[in-house]
Parts: sequence; structure tokens; C-alpha cells
Amino acid sequence: MSMRVQRNSREDNKTIKDRNVPESFKESQAKLSQKDTDARWMTKSGERHYGYKDHINADAKTKLITEYSAYRSKKIEESLKEKDITSHVHEKGYRNNPLDVQQKLTNKMKSKIRVRVEHVFGYMTNSMNDALHMTSIGIKRIESNIGFLNQTYNLFRYEQLVRLGKVKMI
Repeated sequence: MSMRVQRNSREDNKTIKDRNVPESFKESQAKLSQKDTDARWMTKSGERHYGYKDHINADAKTKLITEYSAYRSKKIEESLKEKDITSHVHEKGYRNNPLDVQQKLTNKMKSKIRVRVEHVFGYMTNSMNDALHMTSIGIKRIESNIGFLNQTYNLFRYEQLVRLGKVKMI
């Protein structure tokens, strides 16, 4: 996630939220190159952040990243259905939502998988020098950096799996 601090006017923020570039940014190439109009605001643990999120799919058994998209969406679900793959993509949880017993058991299983995926982000934060906090501007650079970050994590994880005897080196 990029941790850029953006000091924009309220009008500029509204324009950016509508996925447009404010006119005041277009007047100066220097200003335009320093403003990230592709990033979005989000809240995590009560803190507001401006940037990007690294969405991943990780194998629950090996914790290796297999794809760069993790949250359930209609597009992902349709793609999985076309390939005759059972979806285990984690659904967004809602607090105080009354669920029947079967749904609670399903969610408990999904929570175990989610914990394994969260280990990936914990490793990136703790062992890869807080690698999730990127300072690049622009979606193209962030996409490249996130791709390299995910592949680097996979190399570290693969070495660990080989060292622990969980997989054989190829």
C-alpha cells in the first residue's frame, strides 16, 4: 500500500473521487507528476490511508501467492465457475450478522484459510522491511512494484518450504 500524503482541496478530492484529474493539476506538469490521482482513501484499524491495496490469492497449504486478486466479486466468481472451480474466496464479513449454523461452520473454515493468507502480509511487513508501504506515484508503477513484491515473497517462501522439507527443490 502506498502511503503518500495528499494535501488537496475539497474540490480536487471530489474530482479525484469521481475518477477524473482536476484542472488545477493539469496546469503544471510538476504538480501533475507529484499527485497520485489513481490512489484511493481507505480505513484500516481506524486509521485513514491514501494509496493502493495488494489483493492476493494464496494457496492455503503452501502460502504461495497464486494470483493478485483476492476479494469476492461477480467477475471472479464467474471466472471460477467457467473453469469449474469451487470458490474459496473469502467473503467480506459483517459484524452482528445472524447466520445459521451451516453458514457459521463455512465461515469458520474460510477464517482458517484467511488466517493463512494474512500470514503472507505479516511476513511482508515483518520480514521484508515493511515492504507493503510503497512510495511510488501512479497505478502503473504500483502495479509493477506489487508484482515484484509478490514474486519476491514467493521466492522467500519457496526457499523456506525447501529448507523445511515441505517441497523438493526443482
